[in-house]
Amino acid sequence: MAKLKGAQILIECLQREGVEIVFGIPGGVNLPTFDALYQSKIKVVLTAHEQGAAHMADGYSRASGKVGVCLATSGPGATNLVTGLATAFMDSIPIVALTGQVRTSVIGNDAFQEADTIGITRPVTKHNYLVRDPRDMARIVREAFHIAATGRPGPVLIDLPVDATVSEAEFEWPEHVHIRGYQLQAAPKLDLDQVRAAAEAIGRSKKPILYAGAGVIHSGATKELLELARAIKAPVTTSLLGLGAFPEMDALSLGMLGMHGFEYTNLAVAECDLLIGIGARFDDRVTGKPDEFAQHAKKIHIDVDPSSINKTVRVDYPVVGDVKQVLRELNKLVKGADTSAWLKQLSEMKRKYPLTYKEKGHILPQYIIQQISEATQGRAVIATGVGQHQMWTAQYYQFNKPRSLITSGGLGTMGFGLPAAIGAQFGRPHDVVWDIDGDGSFQMTSVELATAAKQRLPIKIAIMNNQFHGMVRQWQDQFYESRYAASELNDVDFVKLAEAYGCVGLRAEKKDDVRPMIEKAMAVKDRPTVIDFLVEKKENVWPMIAPGKPHFQMLGTYEMLSKEGGGVAQHRRATPDEESKLSLG
Repeated sequence: MAKLKGAQILIECLQREGVEIVFGIPGGVNLPTFDALYQSKIKVVLTAHEQGAAHMADGYSRASGKVGVCLATSGPGATNLVTGLATAFMDSIPIVALTGQVRTSVIGNDAFQEADTIGITRPVTKHNYLVRDPRDMARIVREAFHIAATGRPGPVLIDLPVDATVSEAEFEWPEHVHIRGYQLQAAPKLDLDQVRAAAEAIGRSKKPILYAGAGVIHSGATKELLELARAIKAPVTTSLLGLGAFPEMDALSLGMLGMHGFEYTNLAVAECDLLIGIGARFDDRVTGKPDEFAQHAKKIHIDVDPSSINKTVRVDYPVVGDVKQVLRELNKLVKGADTSAWLKQLSEMKRKYPLTYKEKGHILPQYIIQQISEATQGRAVIATGVGQHQMWTAQYYQFNKPRSLITSGGLGTMGFGLPAAIGAQFGRPHDVVWDIDGDGSFQMTSVELATAAKQRLPIKIAIMNNQFHGMVRQWQDQFYESRYAASELNDVDFVKLAEAYGCVGLRAEKKDDVRPMIEKAMAVKDRPTVIDFLVEKKENVWPMIAPGKPHFQMLGTYEMLSKEGGGVAQHRRATPDEESKLSLG
């Protein structure tokens, strides 16, 4: 059997794992890996910063459902990946990160560009490896992809000392993966007694609500979720990362719940008698005060990760297993009770507590997102940064398909939007991709415009330019007597910035500019387009659950808009023609 260099073995393994693209930056100790990539069929996307590479791999994975791959050199290259790894880890996104490392003989001697990459990344990866011998390369790569994609997905890092990539070894592809101690996590055995108990609880319920999280999307269980909702005639709400798991145009959709979820949705959860959590982890942004969350309801929790169950909220019926498998079994057993009175009550809640906003002197971000939703017919892939624009996107863009929202949930990483959109465009080359961003969030990784321009990607970037860290400013208004400590931003000309990178730059200064600028951006097919939307500087995201308060005590839309003043325009999520079709009554 012919011998190959460690780097050649690595690339051969990547190709066998189906890797078509990697994102990264070369450096001294990972040059052997880049040289092997140069001679392969794998596309290499040179990024402007390693954090951008990690977010691109993340966005690629979220959009495509495949494992994303990023590559960095040792020391600062590896440490620059950490934010991206932590983002993927919190949201259970499968990526494999490859980092260069100094020679094994000098590890621990403070060599040039040495860092303890294994120690630094252990808390933010599902697993990590240090390859000391090229004979271990194939096994490690095979295991890394298996761990990243199975069970509860997550990032895995492989640290590659330069001598392990230039030394030779015989290549042998491991057809099967056996990792001691990982079997139960990779394929948890389903307890059918748990499923039967959950089905019986559903049959007794008069006011059920299904609460879907990203686990529904990860497991490809959107069809099974829809089947369950229809079978038991139960409304469906989602977490932020669960948006798209259930079509929001469906009559049973309640949209998003939580801190900036809909008022009627949070109130409905407070009223239900059974809450069925599916692939969601009941994080603090959803529950508010945990001991008062859905306090009148029995709770079912379906999750592949047993450590997520009873972690935040105590549940009555735990079901450990892959969501798709569990729902298939559950759908065989469920017999829904009569929920007609419950659906009528929810329909009245929707009429009483609609999602609204009031017109003001400048363009409102809600209106912009609404127009993007209409212009794309809800079919685009939407990436976001983190902040007010992220919450408005969740509220006003209508997500009807899985993997259509690419956003940082658990870690809340500002700067995620642009590089994630780049990754998403590579993952979905035939789809329209938008990055809806804030000026503060966008500037953290705006250098990746160079990457998008070089690759001639037709992504569209909508910047809500209010010259503030908007969510910080909103909290300062509400809880710190409007003391704007370090939340005001410079007035940046994003048109000039876009043009400097070779992108199309557009600006909208008034409401009548909004739709024409969106249409112009949609018409550009050969490079990125940036739209600088000059929006109302002090617009707030409503409704909102104040920190430490229960989910049913919201700062409501009507209440807060009356305090803020302004015009009288009102927005509902559905048009009048759609209302009759979507009515739950």
